[in-house]
Amino acid sequence: MGSVRKASAWLGLVDDNDDERYYDDDYSEGTDSGEAWVTDPRVKVATDTAEEKGRRIGTVTPDSFRDARAIGELFREGVPVIMNLTAMEAADAKRVVDFAAGLIFGLRGSIERVSTRVFLLTPAHTEIVNGDPGGHRTDGFFNQS
Repeated sequence: MGSVRKASAWLGLVDDNDDERYYDDDYSEGTDSGEAWVTDPRVKVATDTAEEKGRRIGTVTPDSFRDARAIGELFREGVPVIMNLTAMEAADAKRVVDFAAGLIFGLRGSIERVSTRVFLLTPAHTEIVNGDPGGHRTDGFFNQS
């Protein structure tokens, strides 16, 4: 890939299709615990300890619209979900966003765009805290008065 193409991909102006070179499907750490996946391996959820405390966030990277069910199941359980739609075709990604919009409407949640084709779905009981500069204290470390 040329330097202009790399720069354009880094800025998000074009799709970077060279991601496949970084992934090895045969990779294994050799620490097989013998436990089978409870969910689809593309869906990652925090450990049981985090589940007990109610501090879980699910990440889903669907390949097609068929994978939208995993998003719905996690969200229905009250788990905030990060949807990464960068691996999908534009038409399927639009369908998944429409599905997510209906999901958050029906369960009184919210949806927020994190970056290009990445969205955060939050249930009704979850508060999103932004890092806006206006919310910082003025008597803190950087106050040199």
